[in-house]
Amino acid sequence: MKHLKVDKNYILLKNWWETIDLTNYEKSFFNREIISFNQQLFRLKEKKIRIGTYGKSGVGKSSVLNSLLKKDIFKTDIINGTTREIQAKTWTIKHQNINIVELLDSPGYDFCNIKFPEKVYSRVNHSDLILFIVSGDLNRNELSEIQSMIKDGKKIIVILNKIDLFKKNELNEIIENIKFKLPKDLNIPIIINHENNLKNYLTKIINKYGEILLILNSLQLADKLFLRIKEQRLKRRQKLAQSTIGKFSTIKASAVALNPFILFDVAGSFALDTALISELSKIYGLKLKSESTRKIFKNISINNLFLGVTQVGVNSSFNFVKKVILLTAPFTNGLSLLPYGPIAIIQAAIAVRSTKNLGKLAAKEIFIRSKASFIEPAIMIQNMTFNDPEIFNHINIYFSNRNLNNNFISFLP
Repeated sequence: MKHLKVDKNYILLKNWWETIDLTNYEKSFFNREIISFNQQLFRLKEKKIRIGTYGKSGVGKSSVLNSLLKKDIFKTDIINGTTREIQAKTWTIKHQNINIVELLDSPGYDFCNIKFPEKVYSRVNHSDLILFIVSGDLNRNELSEIQSMIKDGKKIIVILNKIDLFKKNELNEIIENIKFKLPKDLNIPIIINHENNLKNYLTKIINKYGEILLILNSLQLADKLFLRIKEQRLKRRQKLAQSTIGKFSTIKASAVALNPFILFDVAGSFALDTALISELSKIYGLKLKSESTRKIFKNISINNLFLGVTQVGVNSSFNFVKKVILLTAPFTNGLSLLPYGPIAIIQAAIAVRSTKNLGKLAAKEIFIRSKASFIEPAIMIQNMTFNDPEIFNHINIYFSNRNLNNNFISFLP
């Protein structure tokens, strides 16, 4: 696996964040996410890896952490739900690339008296490594929680605690059942919390993957924040784009309906459509030159028969008919003018429809082109080289769910 330096990636991520120009509204709207990301950025700078525990009430999350620390730091009790809020403690181990290891203790996700349970999940889910504590076979809810975290790209280790409750053959059966229920394409470790098993395993994992897990989690948090900002901006731009398309549709409809001669001809229609594309490009933050806007219009017209026909054939035909009507009016005592109104209305309706279609297709084309105009955190992840399946498979799952859940086409006009 390619060696990755924390310092280098911190500078890359810091520089990327400084290029994000947020409005005051966005700073307020995304305040919590921005704080979380900045905290992660600080941990990246300080080379501080966070390991969070998660699981239902009563599985012994606090006791597992106490066994690592060799001290009774986290409060435990025979009554379930002793831990009611997130607690953190530094765990000192020797590592050449990681300066600090922070252990997080969390309330059981099924404990009903937790204040702001979504904040608990969010903070644990922002950990670089998650210890999912169980005290027996996985139930449906536990498996669902694990799957949610895997989809978020988290590296998970299942810790089997309270093994003194089971005989050796029962313990082996439980481990096999857990393996069967976990995703087959991921090698999720199942570690028995016995003597120094867990401590030795975690020390090995941190030495081997600590740096890359810290970097990847930082990039993923940046990517999630970026996608949230992007979605919110697209929703606001959608309204502005729809308004702009509607304005141009009205102008073109009025022009073709009221024009008695072919003064507002195909060239005039093309000019309006080109102007519409130019306005849409400004809305979506892509600066297009006139040549590029004409090229987009040409590609759309060629690929969309309706647009091509209505823009060229139908408008020209109706303009010709209206001209004939006006020229013959003196010879028919004005009777030939009767169809003029309905024809103008039909022509206006066609102009509105074709302009709206053009606007939607142009917005999609501009959006696709604009995606290449900036560097996303996801691109930084994709530019990394992962030869180790332990990491590579988790990244693949993250990107497959990322692409599935973030299809922004629905936010276009």
